[in-house]
This record gives sequence, C-alpha cells and structure tokens, in this order.
Amino acid sequence: MLMLGRVHVITDSRPGADPVEQVRALLPAATPDLVIQFRPADDWTDRFVYQAGLEIAELCRTTGVPLLINDRIDIAMAVDADGAHVGAEDLPVAVARRLLGPGKILGATARCGDQAQRAVKDGADYVGAGPCYRTSTKDGLPPPIGPSGIAQVAPHAPTIAIGGVTLSHVPELKRSGAHGIAVIAAIADAPAPSKALAELLAAW
Repeated sequence: MLMLGRVHVITDSRPGADPVEQVRALLPAATPDLVIQFRPADDWTDRFVYQAGLEIAELCRTTGVPLLINDRIDIAMAVDADGAHVGAEDLPVAVARRLLGPGKILGATARCGDQAQRAVKDGADYVGAGPCYRTSTKDGLPPPIGPSGIAQVAPHAPTIAIGGVTLSHVPELKRSGAHGIAVIAAIADAPAPSKALAELLAAW
C-alpha cells in the first residue's frame, strides 16, 4: 500500500539552504504521516542534486519515511526514491508513470477538478493543489485558490494542499476535504523546525 502521508515537508531550496541537514534535523520528529519531498533548486548541478538525493534517501530509508523527488524523475530513479512529484511544466504524468513504474508514488499538480481527474487517469496517486494561500517560497505562481479551491479538487483525487500553509490553516483545509498538506516555510522558517513539524503532524 502506498504511503501518501498527511504532512509533506518540501525541502528548502532557497540560497544557503542545506536540504540534507534539514531532513536530518526533522526525522526524529517523524510519524507515519510524514513524507519528505526533496525539491532541487534550478541552479544546482546534477551531481550535487544526485549526491544530496542519495544522502536524503538513505536518511529516509533508515527511519521508514517515504521520499519523493520534486520535478526530477531521473533523480528519483537514480536514488531509488519512493516516488516523485511532477509540476505543470515537468514531464507529462503518463510519461512519468511509465518511467517510474507501478510501484512508486507519483504526484501531480492540479488547480481544478478536471486537472485532478486527468492526472489520476494518467497515473497520479495524488495531486498537489495550490497555491492555497499566498507564499514567497516560489516565484511566478498563479493566484491562490483557497480552501474553496481545495474543495473543488478533493472529490477527484487525494489532495495535498500546498502554498502558504501554516498550522492555523489545518482545520479549514481538513473541512475542505484535503488529504493533507505540503509545507516549506512553515518548517524551514520556524524558530524550532522539529517542534513545528511535530505540531503539524499532531494536527492531522
């Protein structure tokens, strides 16, 4: 059975961030609801991304936490991650599924019910819907869809709400039908990241 998790922590890829150390610091707070998503920065070399992916994959394997690779199917395959997540500008979902095979987790991006249905038909196990709220961790994003947008997507696929999500948003996202949440700044910018993670996991 695929472990989709309820709280997806996306590694911080902003300048100066160390994704390996971020994951290492968070894993002691892990529960079965945690999923790690390694999101490489666009300007990182393939060699660096591969080496960081290997280290993160080993950390996750030793603690039983699923690891997904954002955007890079090649890296997901190279480090034998548990799966991948593809965005709107990445490989098509059907191609990503063919490359990963049937036993891996595959997430896709959706902003409406039609996109979610298409993603599932093409082989996605879940969709990341957003941005849900305003966020500063990624440039060039479309307007937030809010909990009402999540409610339109959720009937069509297990839905992970992403974009500006904080602990205070969890109750309304649960009511909207979200399967879980994906966070970056709520963990990376917290004074005590492992404590912030524990609070998010407890909320689900």
